[in-house]
Amino acid sequence: MTIDKAEVIVTSPDRNFVTLKLTTADGITGLGDATLNGRELAVVAYLSEHVVPLLVGADEGRIEDTWQFLYRSAYWRRGPVTMAAIAAVDMALWDIKGKRAGMPVYQLLGGASRTGLLAYGHASGKELPELFDSVREHLEQGYRAIRIQTGVPGLKAIYGIASQAADTFGGEVRYDHEPARRGVKPVEEDWDTRSYLRHLPGVFEAVRNEFGPELPLLHDGHHRMTPIQAAKLGKELEPYDLFWLEDCTPAENQEALRLVRQHTTTPLAIGEIFNTVWDFKDIIREQLIDYVRGAVTHMGGISPLKKTLDYAAMYQIKSGMHGPTDISPVGMAAAMHLGLAIHNFGIQEYMRHGARTDHVFRQSFTWRDGLLHPGDAPGLGVELDVDEAGKYPYEQAYLPYNRLADGTVHDW
Repeated sequence: MTIDKAEVIVTSPDRNFVTLKLTTADGITGLGDATLNGRELAVVAYLSEHVVPLLVGADEGRIEDTWQFLYRSAYWRRGPVTMAAIAAVDMALWDIKGKRAGMPVYQLLGGASRTGLLAYGHASGKELPELFDSVREHLEQGYRAIRIQTGVPGLKAIYGIASQAADTFGGEVRYDHEPARRGVKPVEEDWDTRSYLRHLPGVFEAVRNEFGPELPLLHDGHHRMTPIQAAKLGKELEPYDLFWLEDCTPAENQEALRLVRQHTTTPLAIGEIFNTVWDFKDIIREQLIDYVRGAVTHMGGISPLKKTLDYAAMYQIKSGMHGPTDISPVGMAAAMHLGLAIHNFGIQEYMRHGARTDHVFRQSFTWRDGLLHPGDAPGLGVELDVDEAGKYPYEQAYLPYNRLADGTVHDW
């Protein structure tokens, strides 16, 4: 059967999302997530002007061939805009294939390798009492693993610190971690790496003293350290037995991780800003990381990320797929199906979307006892309410950026 219609839908219920909706000649629909936080309209243009014309009339069943065609025929390969667009097509075709087969996508990928997916949540606080309250709230929600992000004395704003506010649409209170600010210019934040390095080990000591040795704890360095700074932090955090230290240094320089590895046994997770297996190739082969942080939405879809994780499995490296609120429920569902099927699953990042988003994207996944499951609805298990989506038009938004005390732009 052929693809009869391809639509690019932009909606902004709690934040901006870009969704590709494919419809076959006999009326089966498939959804794909193409959201690229802060650069959404670039992907919209790529899809609308360049990809959609190639899809109408194409064979819905040829997932691999379509992926290779979109990747190779453009000549200009890779990059987040291109790969987010291709990812949306790949997801939508898997969604269609599952619906046509009457099976959830994970069954088409080989079936379940586990009963559910261990997920971690994001606890944060400007100071320890607020951080402890956030950890307790996440434990009450059922999380069995928790990421710890903290304020740093002397810094006014910092990545990963959520504001607790009521969701007026759903009537619930939740921690809002969406860093993109709606407006015409990005927000400037301040940064001081030495202050951060002095402060963080004491925070983890306090968390361990309060919550004990068993709770898996994670931390995101968000690319802000040099290799030797990352090595120092990893070594100082060893007594607190982290599940992982994420994005400790900008990983475009693959050799940097060799230096980090020489100095610490703290497990390392890398790759949420990577786009292809080529970004991971050397650091997997040299076993410089422990967890692949790739996102289905930004790595070209289910098909290439599964291949990347199969390669990682040869080196006992596990998955740690990206799953913040700037991955739409469609992208999250795709990650859940893939995580359920692969053998070398590690952990899934899971941030709760707001009630508006959940009304736009109707989902079949479950969250019980700290485990995610994508559900057994055919396909990905997510349906888009187009009328509801239309209530929330796109709003310009940017991620923040950092400057040091002397005004130098620094990695955010």
